[in-house]
Amino acid sequence: MITDTMVEPVVDGVPHVASAAIAEMIARVKPGVVQVHSGRHGAGSGIVWRANGGILTNFHVIAASERGAPIQVLLPDGRSFPARVLDRNPALDLAMLAIDAQDLPAVPVGDSSRLRVGELVFAIGHPWGQRGVVTAGIVSALGAVPVRDSNQTAQYIRSDVRLAPGNSGGPLIDAQGNVVGINAMIFGGDLSVAIPSHVAGEWVAGPPSHPVYLGVQVQLVELPATTRQGSLAAREAGLLVVGLQAEGPAARADVMIGDVLLDIDDTPVTDANTLLGALSRSATRGQARLRLLRGGSIQAIEANLSGPEQPA
Repeated sequence: MITDTMVEPVVDGVPHVASAAIAEMIARVKPGVVQVHSGRHGAGSGIVWRANGGILTNFHVIAASERGAPIQVLLPDGRSFPARVLDRNPALDLAMLAIDAQDLPAVPVGDSSRLRVGELVFAIGHPWGQRGVVTAGIVSALGAVPVRDSNQTAQYIRSDVRLAPGNSGGPLIDAQGNVVGINAMIFGGDLSVAIPSHVAGEWVAGPPSHPVYLGVQVQLVELPATTRQGSLAAREAGLLVVGLQAEGPAARADVMIGDVLLDIDDTPVTDANTLLGALSRSATRGQARLRLLRGGSIQAIEANLSGPEQPA
């Protein structure tokens, strides 16, 4: 039996309680989304990445600064600060800025390596100069694209959130209010592309303080069509193991030449960058869970990332 106390009110097709929770979540994140100006026409969004004044945005938002244009960061509370470029990566389309401010509301950052197609996401930004606009959608695809003038690839999140000029550099957030991407461009006229937050986080953090390695030589290979089902349905490629370092972590874990490396700790690996990034995150616990394709079947192997002089 259904009573009126069991029926949740609906607002615009969304249960009222869920709608209120989303509104509260957006309100928590908005103070950490800034506006970035560079040059006469450069305007975009940015994210308070560090409470001591570290602002993350797209490189193309501040590209005019390469020609001497000043950068100005406008906070949601109305304060404005000149900014300087701490670091930039045109290939990843990322830039880290610094402003002379303290105790800023840094945004919570989620683990985008665990993001799944179909998850609900939101974008916050300043399209066409309109401040604090929010749009919603779902994750449409996850993948990697070639980096121009390089043999590397860059990971991306594609979604159907609506973006416009001024959204670039702003956050893509999940339903819990965690940043899972940095909005970068519009693809095909209707789909939006974001840089995964774990990629941005690895770049901001820089290389690990100590060498991390697996002890393999790999090359990119296309996965056989017969294996593209289940958890591999959306995967097109993996890393073929073509060489092993004697007594290295992979050799000690019984990885074999001819294996195709798919994931490290649930992070897909498609090139040297994604391989090193995944290993860097696993290094904190000294272990890495490898998922690989061997003889047409998927296997999981635990590898000890310690050096060969240490016991396996």
